[in-house]
Amino acid sequence: MKFKSLVLAGLMAGGTVGSAVPKAPYHFGCGAPPPSDSHRAVSKELAVQEAAFNSGLQINAASIVVDTYIHVVSIDQTATGGYLSRETIDKQMQVLNDNFAPSGIAFTLKDVDWTVNTNWARDRDSLNMKKKLRKGTYASLNLYYQTEVSGNLGVCYYPTTAQPGTTAFYQDGCTILFTSVPGGSATGYNEGKTTTHEVGHWFGLIHTFEGGCNAGDEVDDTPAQASATSGCPTGRDSCPNQAGLDPIHNYMDYSYDSCYEEFTTGQVNRMKSMWTRYRSGK
Repeated sequence: MKFKSLVLAGLMAGGTVGSAVPKAPYHFGCGAPPPSDSHRAVSKELAVQEAAFNSGLQINAASIVVDTYIHVVSIDQTATGGYLSRETIDKQMQVLNDNFAPSGIAFTLKDVDWTVNTNWARDRDSLNMKKKLRKGTYASLNLYYQTEVSGNLGVCYYPTTAQPGTTAFYQDGCTILFTSVPGGSATGYNEGKTTTHEVGHWFGLIHTFEGGCNAGDEVDDTPAQASATSGCPTGRDSCPNQAGLDPIHNYMDYSYDSCYEEFTTGQVNRMKSMWTRYRSGK
């Protein structure tokens, strides 16, 4: 069956996003793949370089400004079908900028488009969707808000060496469940911080719990963590034989949005190093 894509010029009236969806508790699911051996190797290499910086030197470097393109892909023009208003998009952009501001990273919204396509909205044929919708360069952030994300709240790809026109170039960007935006119906995850988490991957960050107590995320100042957090369990210590409590307030864990507060200095340095290596000027 062929599906016709319709780019919508108009905006729908505001309202609670996906308000008809039952407000059952969500469990954070991120579809980002485990870091490849090559990504870990680059992370280790960058960690050595970053250790040479004086404390805070890289974090205080010139700010990064990222051109951002948002694509709303819904099954119809209703709030429950995945359609987001411009007002909601502006609120999401504000959350993203507020969360990254302490890191010296800002996002400029360059364009928004609305597409009605049931196949794409349900996370099918995503590569062809991105070939049609993606805008900008490899330094441009593309965010796709969909009705479904294969059972996840979001997914984003790590940066790599990607030439324009290649599959890696088109796949770049973050796909995010529409109910995770501010005011959405993803209970526990409806303050817009799923986008922050996924954009952390876009900048090269690994989950804080990746590999358990022994492997880690290749960032020195994030405490060891055996498994992903659910909710906001103050005092959780899943690796009692290693220093520090679990980083439940870190954007790269799976905590509730209300629990998220920070990137560490090491993570900020890593994001800026990855930006310089893979995206700046690309």
